[in-house]
Amino acid sequence: MQQTTPRSLALKGLTAAVLGALAFSAQAAEYEWTFQTSETAGEPQFELKKAWAENVTTMSDGRIEIEILPVNAVVQANQTLDAVQSGILQGHLTDPSYFSGRDPAFGMLGNLVGAWGDPLEFLEYMNHGGGEELYNELVNPYGVQLIGAAATGLESFPSTRPIRTVEDLEGLKVRAPEGMVYNIFEKAGAAPVNLPGSEVYTSLEKGVIDAADYTVFSTNHSQGLHSFANYPNYPGFHSLPMVAVSLNKEIWDGLPEDLKAILETSVDKLAYEMVFELKKLDLEAVAEARQDPDIELIDMAPEERAKFRNIAKEEWAAWAERSEMNQKIYDSVVAFLQARNLM
Repeated sequence: MQQTTPRSLALKGLTAAVLGALAFSAQAAEYEWTFQTSETAGEPQFELKKAWAENVTTMSDGRIEIEILPVNAVVQANQTLDAVQSGILQGHLTDPSYFSGRDPAFGMLGNLVGAWGDPLEFLEYMNHGGGEELYNELVNPYGVQLIGAAATGLESFPSTRPIRTVEDLEGLKVRAPEGMVYNIFEKAGAAPVNLPGSEVYTSLEKGVIDAADYTVFSTNHSQGLHSFANYPNYPGFHSLPMVAVSLNKEIWDGLPEDLKAILETSVDKLAYEMVFELKKLDLEAVAEARQDPDIELIDMAPEERAKFRNIAKEEWAAWAERSEMNQKIYDSVVAFLQARNLM
């Protein structure tokens, strides 16, 4: 009779574990998808989106595997909507404002400039104020389904000169993507310049632009923008973009209900992780920036924020007249904000 020793038991246990792992890895996922994001690899938001994909695999017990790609990996940032519809990509995690050229309603929902003072206000609107239903009404005809919405937080405003009042925006060469944010800065007296995010650093450094609608404070700081755009507005006063986590609609419609529930729950988790992780990183970066005598953080006064918002509200109303969907979004958001004494 073969004697059983602690060593042999350990080896048997190890062998069983290895065989189990091999058997698990040999089981191909039922669904393998590629999603493109709107960030470069390594940015905090990109890492959070990669963690979301890993969480989906864990929650689905390996039935779903998602590859997360950085901006422009397959198509340009403003082309992912078509790529998801055609199946070149299965999904994307991006700011819908990139598609304002297709329909201005993407700008209305994707980044209603001046509307939100806090990302949790926006998430409440999307989840409990009718925002997600309106977004799917908008994107379903493009063959896309919104799984859920996330948000980054208020973007800061790196500038090479102090912006303490709305009047200080006069003549400011500010990077702003096409759409509502461009129009609002123009109405506020600035001279917006449409540049891709990849050109913000060099454009600020060389004086092509004076300021930038770009991203959150911590990302700006880590990229070194404040070494020359050393008058950042924080907290920001203008932009809080949506992160739309979307899937090809045909794929979505064919999923079993348990996987749909897993995906929706995973995006809810991502949304709150993104808000609070980016807030933590912002606070750390702000503390570091305050130690630098060459950097002056500017917190625009409430009355000046109200002035900027009033300019933005005029543009909301103008955009509402462009289409029936725009009017629906405008009426919905305004009703939500008024019900909560937010405007």
